[in-house]
Amino acid sequence: MARIDLVDLAHSYGGPAAPEDSFALKPVSMTWRQGGAYALLGPSGCGKTTLLNLISGIVAPTTGKILFDGVDVTSLTTRERNIAQVFQFPVIYDTMTVGQNLAFPLKNRGVPRAQIDARVAEIAGLLDLEPYLRRKATRLTADAKQKISLGRGLVRSDVAAVLFDEPLTVIDPHLKWELRSKLKALHRALDLTMIYVTHDQTEALTFAETVVVMHDGRVVQAGTPEELFDKPMHTFVGYFIGSPGMNIMPAEVKGREARINGHVIALNRSYDSLPVGAKIEIGVRPEFVNVAMPAPGLLSAQIDRIDDLGRARFARLRVGDVKFAARVPVGFAVPADQVGLIFDTSHVHVYADSHLVEGAP
Repeated sequence: MARIDLVDLAHSYGGPAAPEDSFALKPVSMTWRQGGAYALLGPSGCGKTTLLNLISGIVAPTTGKILFDGVDVTSLTTRERNIAQVFQFPVIYDTMTVGQNLAFPLKNRGVPRAQIDARVAEIAGLLDLEPYLRRKATRLTADAKQKISLGRGLVRSDVAAVLFDEPLTVIDPHLKWELRSKLKALHRALDLTMIYVTHDQTEALTFAETVVVMHDGRVVQAGTPEELFDKPMHTFVGYFIGSPGMNIMPAEVKGREARINGHVIALNRSYDSLPVGAKIEIGVRPEFVNVAMPAPGLLSAQIDRIDDLGRARFARLRVGDVKFAARVPVGFAVPADQVGLIFDTSHVHVYADSHLVEGAP
């Protein structure tokens, strides 16, 4: 296991002379603690796999350094970094048994037979692979093959970190929850540093203690699932995390008031020093806005449709030209065309050029 420090790390597939805006990974500095469970979350092309491959040594950075426990490993190979990596598609040896697949990384390193058998038995038990240990890996189901691939990445107890690159993509949806739960249990049992790449927020939020949200090659926020939901530091985080995502609306903000289409929304904090010329927006999650019958003093919205998610109903609305989502209270009869909106003002955030503004008490 290792603490991982990224120091001004950046990468361009076009070389160091390329403009910074074209970099697949813009400069990032951060520390990941030993034994932590981390997720790199973001849409396709945001730089998360590039960052994972820089950590593993598959890709050499254009600028910056990578430290494992304070030691500069930037120029070392994946083997020299002692990294285990699990890829999107299962990589197994069909001619070997399941047990031989799990033992392969240890056998290659000359680990004594007794230690190999003990470790294989431990990992097989954690992954429910014990009944298959003597079976050939061929003709197993996709989820069983991915369990083998996971197990082979986890079988070495001395690795600096285990890296997962969207390992559940090929797994049937009803089996993903089981494998995510297994990974969580494995992390607790083995105390390994784990870094998990995904574009699926459910995978990231259920697996990781710290989620690193990426957008356009940048790390826009790293925090616990609760922090990302309650206090998005960037409008992209608010929109990307949550289902439905955060409502983001242009507004005029002054002091403790936000004005939208002439309607005033009270704010819990004061905003008297917003950057001049910045794009000002407010953000509020649908869970903290309720629809109501139209009434004076309420922001008006046009109804597009109602989504019934079982656990809750959300109205899909339009406030002027802006799409909006709000919670439908239990038992509320939604009118056909228009509603008013009631805001929980303690959960309304203000953003300048997409970045959170804290405001004053």
